[in-house]
Amino acid sequence: MALKDAKAGTRNEAGIAAVLGILKQSFGERFQTGQSFREQHAHTTTYIPSQLPDGVLFAESAEDVKTAVRVCAAHKVPVIGFGTGSSLEGQVNAANGGISIDFSRMNRVLEVNPEDLDCTVEPGITREALNIHLRDTGLFFPIDPGANASIGGMASTRASGTNAVRYGTMKDNVLAVTAVTANGEEIRTARRARKSSAGYDLTRLFVGAEGTLGILTSVTLRLQAIPQKIAGGVCAFPSIKEACDAVIMTIQMGIPVARIELLDAVQMRACNAYSGLSYAESPTLFLEFHGTDETVPLQSAAFAEIAAECGGGEFMWTANAEERTKLWKARHDAYWSARALAPGLAALSTDVCVPISRLADCVSQTQADIEAHGLLGPIVGHAGDGNFHVLLLFDDKSADDIAVAESFVQRLNRRALDMDGTCTGEHGIGQGKMAFLEQELGGTVDLMRQVKQALDPEGIFNPGKIFHYG
Repeated sequence: MALKDAKAGTRNEAGIAAVLGILKQSFGERFQTGQSFREQHAHTTTYIPSQLPDGVLFAESAEDVKTAVRVCAAHKVPVIGFGTGSSLEGQVNAANGGISIDFSRMNRVLEVNPEDLDCTVEPGITREALNIHLRDTGLFFPIDPGANASIGGMASTRASGTNAVRYGTMKDNVLAVTAVTANGEEIRTARRARKSSAGYDLTRLFVGAEGTLGILTSVTLRLQAIPQKIAGGVCAFPSIKEACDAVIMTIQMGIPVARIELLDAVQMRACNAYSGLSYAESPTLFLEFHGTDETVPLQSAAFAEIAAECGGGEFMWTANAEERTKLWKARHDAYWSARALAPGLAALSTDVCVPISRLADCVSQTQADIEAHGLLGPIVGHAGDGNFHVLLLFDDKSADDIAVAESFVQRLNRRALDMDGTCTGEHGIGQGKMAFLEQELGGTVDLMRQVKQALDPEGIFNPGKIFHYG
């Protein structure tokens, strides 16, 4: 966290005033400038100060987006896309003022191609709504961040979730996007073919760009078949090292685990209290296996042997849907359960990712850092790909607490980079991690600035995010 990067930028007051008048005339009640609307479209999920847009457009079509972008471009006014507002590094803040485009009404499934295992959706549909729509096809979209995020937001932050160890992240599951560029035109980055070597991979360029290169208007996604059988389970370990050893052995042996999540003792205490569970309050792995009636029991038994070899306790697994749902709801509620440990304190959720062989070292050193500084920070991670989160709880009204929190985040990111990791595995850069991106990639960030200059020369798309520009 670097709060200096979340400070307000330069506002184009004359341009903003002109745009507000034009958009109000063009869109009527679908364009709102009231305080409550503006507050709902600034950053609220974690501790980064909110920076409100000057107006909110509730877009209903790609034509609406094109119109808004053309108006904003003509007056050099910022445009920020908004899905559900669940991003964690200030991505939806209006650092320089401007217009927020709300995609909640662009939530349609445009096309499903069951034989090709893909679909095309508008950016405002949430992952849960998409999977409800797909249920009768026997298919599902596997990427599952903790929040019920919009598909457009997930693509823009290159999000992932608990299924990433088997199904990959958003970068692996987006086949194409359409986007409105700075000249107000809509482009399509690719066709639906499963592979292509035709020119630059523009899909990957827009996925993870956090809305800084254009505004997404549709996303074509790779789908998966709903497994015949699913089993979930829990296994406690005496230490983080033993738990991580079990993860590494599981992956090295080729066991096709679908989820393998690590929760430290503090997070387990939070989950037990919040979700009404009674698991051991020690480092614990939550797992899930997808397959057939024959393969899932074999996979579960194979992991049980590995867990025992690594000093773990009994691997308790079940194929009962109700019990599995309770287990994974507790995991997805980790943020809220952690916050319940200290009601009234602010929360800072941050993530890093390291090579899986360094995960135990990184988590253990981070725990020691938390304890040494008297902090409260539960840890939960996607152990199968080396990604973990710390939810730091602190008094945001205390200058000393803020300084301690910022210092901790700096050490955490430096630790990950020293292990050849990254400052963010899935949250994105936004405002909160701009300084760490420079540390991670150095002069390579200048190449990113050149791409930004080529696609958005006036810097209207989500300014003040990823890197300083202009």
